[in-house]
Amino acid sequence: MQPLANVTPLNPLSRAGAIEVRNVSQVFKTATQDVVALSDVSLEVKPGHFVVLVGPSGCGKSTLLMMMAGLQRPGSGTIRINGTPIEKPDPNRVGVVFQEASLFPWLTAEDNVEFPLALRGMPKAERRAKAEEALKLVGLEGFGKRHPHELSGGMKQRVSIARGLVQDPPVLLMDEPFAALDEQTRMTMGDELLRIWAATGKTVVFVTHSLTEAVYLADEVVVMSPRPGRIVDTLQVQLPRPRTYDMLSGDTFGALRERIWRHIRKSA
Repeated sequence: MQPLANVTPLNPLSRAGAIEVRNVSQVFKTATQDVVALSDVSLEVKPGHFVVLVGPSGCGKSTLLMMMAGLQRPGSGTIRINGTPIEKPDPNRVGVVFQEASLFPWLTAEDNVEFPLALRGMPKAERRAKAEEALKLVGLEGFGKRHPHELSGGMKQRVSIARGLVQDPPVLLMDEPFAALDEQTRMTMGDELLRIWAATGKTVVFVTHSLTEAVYLADEVVVMSPRPGRIVDTLQVQLPRPRTYDMLSGDTFGALRERIWRHIRKSA
């Protein structure tokens, strides 16, 4: 697979995206009790920044991400995308990439990428051109006619990312998209994602359990507490870009990773 280079952004206006979360709480009611998933969470993601959410399992990272996507409503508080509340899914403002690629097995890669455009009634020729552009952006030029069973795990996730990008939303939300991949593929996909992000200027919020992945990818790492999820620390990652594997053994990288781990260990 050739690395991405000299890729033209899909839309230079993509840098307009920004996220504001203000005093958000969420309670899930069960038959026996009320479960407080999030408590008074506030954060701001600057336009064009890459922010990573980390925290122990069950701390509400994915819940927060789904509320940013408009797939869940906060119990209280507000979430704004581009200055406007997000109350339902809005692919013009927010794209989502899930942990599982969730591709339709009977559709080709390009048909899977086209699918959200087809739902909106876009003409076939126009959506095919956009799908081809998105597949090229994620390094899958020439693979559009392949079906999911003909693709590796990493390639399936590239198709999923292309589908999240094809409507050119300014904000891209990613819920542990590389969790099911082996370590080598995961590192390769991290590099590819950073190249895509640099080429498109998207605002990215990325959920992971991997502390190494968090520091390697992020401009900023937001650390959450155990349930009820709260923000307990925010780290500015001052490592230069482009990131390189040599940084993983550096003192700065190690200190940042250790700072995150202290919070996770304290909460265990």
